[in-house]
Amino acid sequence: MGERAWFHCFSGIAGDMALGALLDAGADLDEVVALVRRLPIDGWDLDAEPVLRGGVAATKAHVRVEADAPHRTWATIRALLADAALPPRLHDRAHATFALLARAEGALHRTDPDQVHFHEVGALDALVDVVGTCAALEVLGVDEVHCSPLTVGRGTVRAAHGTLPNPSPAVTRVLAEVGAPVRGVDSPVELTTPTGAALVGALATAFGPLPELAVRASGFGAGTADPDGSVNATQVVLGPAPTGAGATPAQPVLVVETTVDDVTGEALADALAAVLAAGAVDAWTTPVLMKKGRPGHVVAALVSVGGAEPVAEALRAATGTLGVRVATHARWPATREVVDVEVDGHVVRVKVSPARVKAEHDDAAAVAAATGRPALEVAARAEAAWWSRAGG
Repeated sequence: MGERAWFHCFSGIAGDMALGALLDAGADLDEVVALVRRLPIDGWDLDAEPVLRGGVAATKAHVRVEADAPHRTWATIRALLADAALPPRLHDRAHATFALLARAEGALHRTDPDQVHFHEVGALDALVDVVGTCAALEVLGVDEVHCSPLTVGRGTVRAAHGTLPNPSPAVTRVLAEVGAPVRGVDSPVELTTPTGAALVGALATAFGPLPELAVRASGFGAGTADPDGSVNATQVVLGPAPTGAGATPAQPVLVVETTVDDVTGEALADALAAVLAAGAVDAWTTPVLMKKGRPGHVVAALVSVGGAEPVAEALRAATGTLGVRVATHARWPATREVVDVEVDGHVVRVKVSPARVKAEHDDAAAVAAATGRPALEVAARAEAAWWSRAGG
């Protein structure tokens, strides 16, 4: 059974509220701090304070930082994460969160994402909030993150760039990229911050009501204020998903794509090979009709979380495109293994999953060339060899 976490953002979400909720739900503070201290940065500390918000017990996560911490670019933060020797899933989750923020900020300021200077979200406390939240998910063994619709306020808020509308442009950009549902309430407070939106935007595989799970624990992460008449907190509910075929944890993935109308067929084939060599899980092209009636192609690559940059660069180089898009998706891959069998003395790899057995075409084609048998016959013999070995 995969462990699920559902964030209930009835009063919005911020980085410290997400972290506080997971600590309140049982994530060990010392273990979380030990993981975050793998970052090659000093001048911070993290503690958890038991508080009440609207009369409800909650935990306030406090990140204490030294004054005048530098603002960091996405390129700098990416290097910090790479140097931190974090567990792979923790690294990928933190990387995906900041990558989403970088794309949103870059689009807002017409700047390359690598050169975006994070202000509020690049400060040391936000860095600890993000990595700390991902560390707490790891400590709790969470495989799958879900989230309710996000609550946002109205009016204006103060930010590094001055007075901004509420919800802030960064929040709406982040939520637009992942298609997250929102609801507005009549509150002048910044209920959902860019950091909070990016965390659930990058990590959640589904948005909606509490998913099916056996409730094991829950917690509330407190916001700073304690206004009358409301609970200023984010709730998290934890528990294993039910057993069965539908309970396999979803894998968050990214789709990197561009649309081109001036690329030859040969170049399209080269582009697919280039993105696969750069780490894409899969790649494809789709013919489309573009503006002014021009025929074109969408060139797309499926990549794991944290692997978008090299694939995007390979796509740019291979097609000469002026822009690349990235969107967050989820997939449920079937378990599979690759087994070697023999056909006429030649090895053919066979991919075995619960649903089917399939010979690798490249192997079948190589054996066909060596033996003179049709590739379809070689594939059929290879699959039959596996079934014979497996007892029919």
